[in-house]
This record gives sequence, structure tokens and C-alpha cells, in this order.
Amino acid sequence: MTEKQINQSYEAAKEQYAAYGVDTEKAIAKLGAIPLSLHCWQTDDVSGFESKGALSGGIQVTGNYPGAARTIEEVRADILKAASLIPGSHRLSLHEIYGDFGGKFVDRDQVEPKHFQSWMQWAKENGLKLDFNSTSFSHPKSGNLTLANPDKGIRDFWIEHTKRCRKVSEEMGKYQGDPCIMNLWIHDGSKEVPANRLKYRQILEQSLDEIFATDYKNMKDCIEAKLFGIGLESYTVGSYDFYLGYGAKKGKIVTLDTGHFHLTESIADKISCLLLFTPEIMLHVSRPIRWDSDHVVIINDDLLDLTREIIRCDALSKIHIGLDYFDATINRIGAYVIGARSTQKALLMALLEPQDKLQQYEAKEQLFQRLALQEELKTMPWSAVWNYFCLKNNVPAGDAYIADIEKYEQSVTIKRK
Repeated sequence: MTEKQINQSYEAAKEQYAAYGVDTEKAIAKLGAIPLSLHCWQTDDVSGFESKGALSGGIQVTGNYPGAARTIEEVRADILKAASLIPGSHRLSLHEIYGDFGGKFVDRDQVEPKHFQSWMQWAKENGLKLDFNSTSFSHPKSGNLTLANPDKGIRDFWIEHTKRCRKVSEEMGKYQGDPCIMNLWIHDGSKEVPANRLKYRQILEQSLDEIFATDYKNMKDCIEAKLFGIGLESYTVGSYDFYLGYGAKKGKIVTLDTGHFHLTESIADKISCLLLFTPEIMLHVSRPIRWDSDHVVIINDDLLDLTREIIRCDALSKIHIGLDYFDATINRIGAYVIGARSTQKALLMALLEPQDKLQQYEAKEQLFQRLALQEELKTMPWSAVWNYFCLKNNVPAGDAYIADIEKYEQSVTIKRK
């Protein structure tokens, strides 16, 4: 589409939305102020720079599409390429295994802020804020249990690792003048039902208490649950109920990963519950297909329901949105961009809802009218507003980004061996 066509379509859409009392300019402004925390691990299939062994710890990546990033320079180049095709200003989420270790092996209980100093500088130079994740998987001491391990030596190793990750996060937050959000996810569980479920959860609670004993001002803690991991299907120590209870009791942010629940559960329905009892919410947006397979995010009913709930609860100031998927079956930068733009499109559709009108119908028990309007909104010209938003942010509108990614593949990623 030409710039003229985009502007003409937008002006027509603007009038249609105005008829419902919706200000498209305000919706665009709000969308532009919502940062997504982009996940660095889409660039290289969660490999990192510590080692290049196979993943373990209840997760896996499928596919062998050519062009995965192999070095810190390639990861950074791919992130910048993806960011150039995603409208708005965003954040970057790093796992600990992506530290700048200078080619030396640094075990996870020895990681320090200095191993991420170059990331802090690079992020500042490129207008990105950093978030962080401890990394408990794919390590000789991972096994099936880390922070919930009865073996004190192994447990202490992971406690020390997580403490150090919090310190790294604190320094990141201080450096960038904005709190770094550190996510804690462990795979701890069992293939069969253990003889005593409570035992391991008591150990995990004690480990978390020790980890969180130090208060920091420049970072925020998140705790992330999971339904199960591959090879650990029968029992997950850090279940949703465990972390919800711990988060509500200790004032920690609970992370809702949209792939970490039973497929019949509504993640959207959890938003209004957590807002009442936890300080904030962290979202990891993914797409499960029968299990936590971390497919590329697309616009589907689950995503739309989630973004509508965020906006309807007026919770943008209390909810952080990160991406968490890894697809190695297709172009990785393409996967990055599709998922991020789909998430933004769903947020825009939610922002374009005539909330006042819908709530008026509901208050008067005009439920037919409420449902009818909700259905009509599905065919409103939101895409014209989206294309205008892209134009204002100097990124390709419509499907124009496809050619850009194809060019990058031919000139850069396809040459990686």
C-alpha cells in the first residue's frame, strides 16, 4: 500500500470508530506506549553462549531452519533487525546463558553483573531496556530438581545462581534507570507422582525465601508456573497454585505464560483475579498446540480474549507483556516479527473497543445489544488503523515486512553455517 492509500483508509476508519465514540488517535497513542519484552532466545533456539549442547530440563525446540545466530554479535544483529520491523519502543529479555563471557566458561553460580555490562551498553545505545531470567535448565546439575532438590549441594548451587541473577538484574535496572524485571522459572518435577508432593514444595518455599531475603530497588521479581515439562509430566513442584499462593503471600509478581496451562483454561480469566491479590502481573505470550510447544503467536481467540481483558481492566500500568516462543522450523526473524506484531494488533483491537457503550448496555441488562456490538466490532477496519500506526512509526505496513526479512535472510542468515 502507498502512503496515500494508508492515510485515506485511516481517515475512513477514524470516522467509523468515531461513530461509536472511539478516538483512534488515543488508541494509537496508548498502543505506542506499550513495550513488549522481546525474548532473545528466538534468535538461536535457546542455546546461549555457555555451551552448545542439547536442551534439557523439560523443554525442547523443534526444527532446523538454517541461519540460527551463533555468536553474541549475530544475536544482537538479529534482534535489531526484528525490532526495526516492529512498531514502537520495546524491551529485551535475556536469559543468564546469554552473558558476554569472553569465550570463557563461567559456571552459573559464578555469574556477575560484569558479564552483562556490554549488554547494558548495547541496549542503551539502541534504545532498549533489559529484563532478565535465571537459567535452571540444560546444565549438568539440572536433573529433575533444582531449587526443590533435597540434595543440599545441588540446591545451594541453584540458590546461589538465582541470587546472582537478581544482583545482575539490580545492576541492569540501575544502569538503565528503569526496573529490570527478573523472571524465575524452574522445571522441577517428576515423571511419575512422587511419594510426597508436599516435601518438594516445602523445600522450594525455603529456597525462595532465601533467594528473596535481599531487597532491591531497581529490579522486580517474577515467579513463573508451568503445568508440566517433557519427561516431568506427572508432577510440577512450582505449579500455578504454588506460585499464586507464594506471590499473594509474599507480594511477588506472578508470571502467566499462556502456554503453561491446561488448554481448556482461560488465561484471560486469571487477570482480574491476580490484579486483586498480587502487586503486578507478568505475561509471557506464547501459543500452545496440545502442549507447551511455544508456537509463534498469532491472532486467535485466546490472544484476543487476553488483550481485551487487559484493556477492560484498565491494567496497562500493572501488567508487563513479554514474548516467549521459539520456532526453528521457519525463518527465525520472521517468527519474531509475526509474534510481536500479532500481539500488538490484538492490543490495538482491544483499545478500539467502545468500552463505555458496552458497559452501558451491560448496566441496563441489554445483553442482546452488547453481544451484537461485540460481533460488529470484529469486522471494523482495525487493520487500517494498524497500517497507519506502522506508517507513523516508520516500519513496513501490511505484509511489506516479508520482503525485508527475505532480503536479510539472503544477505545475512543463509550464509551462517
